[in-house]
Order: sequence, then C-alpha cells, then structure tokens
Amino acid sequence: MGQQFKWKFRSRLRTNAFGWKGSKLAVQRIKEAVREIHKVKDPLLRAEGSILLLERLWPATQHVDSSSGALGTATSNAVHILIQFIIDAPYAEGVRKKWLNRLWRAIEEDGVDYLHEVTEHWGELCADQVVALRWADEFQSTHASSWEMGGYFSGTPAYFSCLLQAQRYDELLKQLDDAPYLTWSYRKFGVKALAALGKTDEAIRYAEASQGRNDGYTQIAAACEAILIDADRPDEAYRRFALDANITNTHLARFRALSKKYPHKKPELILRDLIASTPGEEGKWFATAKSLCHFEVAAELAHKSPVNIETLNRAARDFMEKEPAFALQSSVAALRWLAAGEFYEITGADVYAAVNYVREASKKVGCEQKINQWLSELAAAPNTEEFVRQQIINATSCASNRKVIR
Repeated sequence: MGQQFKWKFRSRLRTNAFGWKGSKLAVQRIKEAVREIHKVKDPLLRAEGSILLLERLWPATQHVDSSSGALGTATSNAVHILIQFIIDAPYAEGVRKKWLNRLWRAIEEDGVDYLHEVTEHWGELCADQVVALRWADEFQSTHASSWEMGGYFSGTPAYFSCLLQAQRYDELLKQLDDAPYLTWSYRKFGVKALAALGKTDEAIRYAEASQGRNDGYTQIAAACEAILIDADRPDEAYRRFALDANITNTHLARFRALSKKYPHKKPELILRDLIASTPGEEGKWFATAKSLCHFEVAAELAHKSPVNIETLNRAARDFMEKEPAFALQSSVAALRWLAAGEFYEITGADVYAAVNYVREASKKVGCEQKINQWLSELAAAPNTEEFVRQQIINATSCASNRKVIR
C-alpha cells in the first residue's frame, strides 16, 4: 500500500540526497516527512509511510556533517514518533512479517545506529507473543556468541525486547545475570520484567543497581518513578525519584513536567523543592518563579544568587504597574549584584536602567526617601565596583537635576 502511495518525502529523502553541508536542509526534510505521515488518517498507511521513512534516514543522510548534533536530534525524534505509528497499526500477520523484515534490513544497513530505538521496541513491533518468540530464537545464537567473546551485537536489545513481549521473564533475567558488563541499556529490560511480575520493590532495587560506568542516573530514576506511579505510590515516587527523573531543557519545563505528574502537590512546594535541589544557583529559578507569578519566591531568589542583569531589569519594567513591590525588589537586586561586580560586559545603560526602575518603584511603593538613602550608601560603599559607583552617581545626579529644572 505504502509503496504505491505518492509520498512527497520519497523524492526528497532519496539516497545521497544531501551533501556534507546539508545538515540544515536534511533536518527540515525529516521534520516535513514526519508531519506528512502524521496527517495520514489510515493507520496501516501511516505505518507503511513510517517504515519507508525509517528505511531512508541513513541512505539519505550518510554524507552529511552531523557534528552539530542537530541531525542526530532530528532523526532521534523522528524515530521515536514513527515507532509508535507502527506499533499502533492493526495487526495482520503477513503484513507485519514484511514490515519486520524491511525494518531489520534497514537496521543492518544503518551506518550510525540511527535505528537503535527500533531494536529496543522490537518485541512490541512484533505485536504477537508467538512472532516475538520466533524472532528471539533467531537472535539467540548470535547474541550468545557475542557475549561469550565480550563483543556487541545490535540484535541484543531486540532479543531482550522479544523475550519481554513473549513474557519469558525468568529467561530474560537469567540472560542478564550472565552479561559480560553492567549497563542500563540492557538491565532496563530486567526492570520491566520484574515490574510485569508485580515485584515492584525488587524492580526498584534492580534498577538502582544497574548504573554502568557510562550511564547517567536520569533514565534510571525515570524508570523507578514510573514503576512507583503505576503501583499507586506517587508520594514515594516524588520523594525518591521525581527531581532526578525530570530533567528538561529549561527550568520552567521541568516545573511543568512535575506539576503534570503530581497534580496533588502544591505548585509552590514543587517549585521550592526544585530550587533546593540546585544549591548556590537559586537565581537561575528567578525567571520560572516570575513566570508562575510566585513573586515573593522570585524576590527571595533575586537576592540569593546572581540573576542575569537584563532579566532583572526587564522584570522591574514589566511589573512596575501590576506588582510595584516586586519591581522594586528586582531593581534593588540588580543594583546589589552590579555593585558586587557579579556581571560581565555591563554597560552604563544597564546601571542607569536599574537606578531609574528602583526610583520609580520606590515612589509607587511609598519608600522613595529610604531608597534614595540606600542609593547614596551604595555609591559610597568601599566595595562597590568603581564603574558601577560612577554610573549610580551620574544617574542619581541626572535625576536630581531634572527634578530641580521642573
């Protein structure tokens, strides 16, 4: 079906479609192809398109410079989505058999292991215990030989995935006990096996003992967290693993991930737990607290460790009318860190802005005299950075002169 369908990406992702400097275009074409497949309503046709794209990833991009990481990220994201399309497709033994044969051929021809995640879901892709066991038998001898020699076989994750799908849990765990080295990439199948047997605590202990030399802890924590949540033990999951399991690209995204998983937890409690998990870097959570309108928390953070000067000045400006007390604290913090010499490549405009914001906010809050006195003391303090001292003096003098002229 998919071979006759006129997929637009077929011509755009042909063999050797991109040259050495074609990374940006390759990433664009891969994203377009995934969107094209996603729009298809027929699940069988969507799965066919997914297999066709997986077959073309390596041949199309094999000569592209991938050192920036953008291509690797794009292919990884695409593979993750496409696998699920295939798993979700209705099962038909003859069709599924052809799919699996095509996919395994693509895996064998993959020059950089783009399709590694496909092997990790091979049992689910089989969609049937008998089929999974048949593939496990195919993998078993090569797997055994590779482990006996301490080598690597790309089919080992697929073998374990098939044993898991076939519910051969004891056999899977025994295989893992004979592993030549410790690695989470294999042991995670044992964790899933123990969880499937209802051995929750044993699965947690097994996972925690599965960190190999080159393994990070985040994936292990995420697996343990998921097991405890599935076992209806969310408070324990949060206490033991949540902070380590939910590492994202931004602080705000990390907070939102935790809030979504643990809706029974108060947002401010989650935020404070996250802040406490990064001692000495409290200021990095300032923007998150501000975005969530936790102004008291944000004000505390602004004074605990340095926050980007532009971020503080922008906060003072944006909240001058709605939250003048918060604007005041933001601008006071900006001047404190400026005076302490915590920022690099500052300009006179940075200092002028902070002075103007602190004076304006003080009028709104009703503490203008107190702030003017504080500015004078800050300018006179021996530890104030010299450039900042002069800018504060200039800014306050200009403000006083404008007041006299009026």
